[in-house]
Amino acid sequence: MIDLNSGSGFVYGRPESGPTVGARLLSLIDDALAAERAASPPRDYLGASRIGEPCARRLCFEAMAVPIDPDKAFSGRILRVFETGHRFEEMTIRWLRLAGFDLRNARRNGSQFGFSTAGGRFRGHIDGVIVAGPDLGFPYPILFEHKAVKDSTWTEIVKRGVRVAAPVYWAQVQVYMAYLAVERTLFVALNKDTQALAFEVIEFDSAAAQDLSDKAVAVLRAVGSGELLPRVAATPDFHLCRMCPFERRCWANEAAPERGAILPPWRRPS
Repeated sequence: MIDLNSGSGFVYGRPESGPTVGARLLSLIDDALAAERAASPPRDYLGASRIGEPCARRLCFEAMAVPIDPDKAFSGRILRVFETGHRFEEMTIRWLRLAGFDLRNARRNGSQFGFSTAGGRFRGHIDGVIVAGPDLGFPYPILFEHKAVKDSTWTEIVKRGVRVAAPVYWAQVQVYMAYLAVERTLFVALNKDTQALAFEVIEFDSAAAQDLSDKAVAVLRAVGSGELLPRVAATPDFHLCRMCPFERRCWANEAAPERGAILPPWRRPS
């Protein structure tokens, strides 16, 4: 049977011959994206966007800039997904500005707003800050945080709220508010499948922010000594462990390494 479906690559009268032009183009793009990421320097600090991660050991690996398992590298498709998230953010910022909000997402020199502490080992950059706008019942300034998410995640955020449905995002903005001394964040979730927008004003929780800051200190102290904090689970079949990019490295040796066996980037010899 002749396959005449669009995208099949079949051309009447021409014998089948290897990958289609489309498949080869996609491979070239994805390989280029993977090479670009591989050439980028790894993050050598603990990011505020990650402090809500439930596994303290994973945070240690991330802060140490430990290479992920070879089979867990991001594919070209995932890298394209990441980039579309940034493009969606730019669109939402434009829409809010058109609606009358004075939203600032960069300094005059083009750098992002953010914070840095512990000698630069714990830091984060905000998506923006709204300094003025229509009367919506809350005072300005208010931080702006944007996430472009798939439909199922968007639905959960709308139904249950950011704190329950996306606790890592909630923790991220709590840390931002603490270090930037702002009491509220306008959290915007964009549905990547439908472009629907959901908004939630997240209030500052000082107790939670302090706990998160203490968590950051504990992680930095551990990695500064070349130690690892406990895992989130007791067995490797736990769902978070199966999804972790350090799964193989983490469970290869049941015991934590000896003190000083792993050095964070700022203590490694040049």
